[in-house]
Amino acid sequence: MFDFLHGYDLLGAFWVTVQLTVYSAIGSLIWGTLLAAMRVSPVPLMRGFGTVYVNIVRNIPLTVIIVFTSLGLFQTLGVSMGADRFTTINFRLAVLGFIAYTSAFVCEAIRSGINTVPLGQVEAARAIGLSFPQVLRIIVLPQAFRSVVGPLANVLIALTKNTTVAAAIGVAEAALLMREMIENEAQLILISAIFAVGFICLTLPTGLFLGWVAKKAAVRR
Repeated sequence: MFDFLHGYDLLGAFWVTVQLTVYSAIGSLIWGTLLAAMRVSPVPLMRGFGTVYVNIVRNIPLTVIIVFTSLGLFQTLGVSMGADRFTTINFRLAVLGFIAYTSAFVCEAIRSGINTVPLGQVEAARAIGLSFPQVLRIIVLPQAFRSVVGPLANVLIALTKNTTVAAAIGVAEAALLMREMIENEAQLILISAIFAVGFICLTLPTGLFLGWVAKKAAVRR
């Protein structure tokens, strides 16, 4: 029943999906944290930039962002992300697009965690002479991250599923292989079931593990 799978690199396609997810998640966490810091910054310019960025990017379809990275950045502006092979360029551009999009949701998740930190702790830290970056790094962000593990897990799971959009610019991940197999094989239901199980195997353990971490790391008030 599964003889048609021979000749298709199924594991390789899902490995590309995993790589897209991991690289994009790391970049989104870094950029999203910086955006959250901007959104609560006392500097109006930084606060305004963070607000405008998040509100604009969250309302742009992900497909538009991913296609723009290929057509706009690479083909129009010549941005190759330091690569010379077409497949590598598209992979890196896809990661860039996922970071730009997902970081807006990471930012809002972290900002909600920042809002849970008692204002008295912040005022006490400022009273003893800590600067705003020090207050964020030492007092606010450690507590904020502990309280938003659950929401960040949901963002990560959504990112894993969103990687299928990378097929729009030819990244050889699971969704692109699925489309190719459906075009070549008369096994629509079976192929769809295989890829559905594959994504469940990626997202379900992640959700369960991060859910457990969220309970362990929860801030007791």
